[in-house]
Amino acid sequence: MRWAVAETDDGGVRLCPLDAEGGAAGPEVEVTAAQGGIAEAVRSRPDADRWVWRSTAEVYPRLLAAGVRVERCWDTEAAEALLLGHEGRSGAPRSLAAAWARLRGLPVPPDPPVRTAETQPSLFEPGPPPLPPGTDPLAALLAVYAHQLTRTEAAEHPGRMRLLIAAESAGTLVAAEMNRAGVPWRADRHRALLDELLGERYPGGLEPQRLAELADEVSRAFGGTRVRPDLPAEVVRAFARAGIALGSTRAWELERIDHPAVEPLLRYKKLYRLHTAHGWAWLQSWVRDGRFRPEYLPGGTVSGRWTTHGGGALQIPKVVRRAVVADPGWRLVVADADQMEPRVLAAISRDPGLMEVAGSGRDLYATLSDRAFAGRRDLAKLALLGAIYGQTSGDGLKHLAALRRRFPAAVAYVDDAALAGVEGRLVRTWLGRTCPPAAGADGEEFADEAGLPRDQDEEPSYGSTADARARGRFTRNFVVQGSAADWALLVLAALRRSLVSAGLRAELVFFQHDEVIVHCPEEEVEAVREAIAGAGDSAGLIAFGRTPVRFPFTMAAVECYADAKD
Repeated sequence: MRWAVAETDDGGVRLCPLDAEGGAAGPEVEVTAAQGGIAEAVRSRPDADRWVWRSTAEVYPRLLAAGVRVERCWDTEAAEALLLGHEGRSGAPRSLAAAWARLRGLPVPPDPPVRTAETQPSLFEPGPPPLPPGTDPLAALLAVYAHQLTRTEAAEHPGRMRLLIAAESAGTLVAAEMNRAGVPWRADRHRALLDELLGERYPGGLEPQRLAELADEVSRAFGGTRVRPDLPAEVVRAFARAGIALGSTRAWELERIDHPAVEPLLRYKKLYRLHTAHGWAWLQSWVRDGRFRPEYLPGGTVSGRWTTHGGGALQIPKVVRRAVVADPGWRLVVADADQMEPRVLAAISRDPGLMEVAGSGRDLYATLSDRAFAGRRDLAKLALLGAIYGQTSGDGLKHLAALRRRFPAAVAYVDDAALAGVEGRLVRTWLGRTCPPAAGADGEEFADEAGLPRDQDEEPSYGSTADARARGRFTRNFVVQGSAADWALLVLAALRRSLVSAGLRAELVFFQHDEVIVHCPEEEVEAVREAIAGAGDSAGLIAFGRTPVRFPFTMAAVECYADAKD
């Protein structure tokens, strides 16, 4: 049975069971703050198989703190964002108050600003906009939820949209649980590697010893003139004085230069990034009681990939992974999805040849190379990723032609997405996550710029519609990357369910787009491996139906995260 729950201004809650249309299926119940509020309301209703509420991020951390776990939910804010996108209104306010205002023809309040800085949350950040004075919060929730159900049935593929909203809502539960569990983090090891790599810390915010030494080396390489390596414009001017023109100080551009400043400058950049992104200040801000707890934001990007509100959780460099260490007697099971996006392309395009390659049980690129690239795995990988990411000039165009001959349906799928992008049309993932439209794009002119075939006597057009070309390249990848992100949500939901149903102590502690980490007792490692493999298969079946495509993982059970990487 589904239950809707809405908090009142005095800390209590009102709730009721729901019928299939989202209306009340029974009398309302009130639980005051003194009676335990939302924690007691949820705990005392074990018959609830799904909870409908305003926002998981707002509610679930408090439930977890009270020892209450929820199996399923419908996050109305997450659902609203997906439905607005599907309707071509991406970016419109997604809060319950905004959805209620749209229903009532009232002024729509804006969402609070999204926090993107790598900083700890402030105690005074604005919360969600309130409902208008006098509005019954439960009645508003029921009205918005019922309207969302109606809009879901009006989607291009209603069943897929229902699945997408369920998966996105499950992701919000996983994010809250991972934040509470935290990534095991040895602060002593982290400090030791900082001391080893950066040297002595100087007071007053000065650079640590090794950075200061490298800065001096850079300056000496330029003849003794003081150059600050942390200021790109100053570095570019220094090279200009030496007769070398640079467009930027990116590593790939510096590596092409023969100058004595390059080597210390590259070392400086690498250590400077460590110092600023994961140095002593980061350690003090983000690691508490042996755990790193980033604030995950499910669906934080247009494609559905997750982001974080801080801490750089999705960009932990390998050297810092030396500090990610399992508890005594426990292990980290690190699982990477093998060639995830090409496999997803096979499933969504229904290309018979590519599905056969993706279901062979072998390395996908090796199998592909045997079929179309004379055993050259490197060329097979370059060609397939080039087709997905729009790298279709030079040799990439030749490789794409080979793919098009062998796997026409797969290439046509991303071609069609690219053309829709340059024409400014809505582009969707397999389950219905939608890339926003673009205004004023002239698609026909730029089909070739998105990697589409064209007649030999047509000439590409350039100029003010460069944005259309860029959008075509983006939507070419969006249909694959976004569908992969949707599949990954289903993996998380299935894995979360498996770990609990098996009665394991294992916890999901980390996720990025193609990788999960489970922290578990050593004796549970094999059960966790089986659960991860099963979740991949289950997610493929649920998302894409029965296809020959398989979604294997490469897994390693390690004490230290760094040991799981080549």
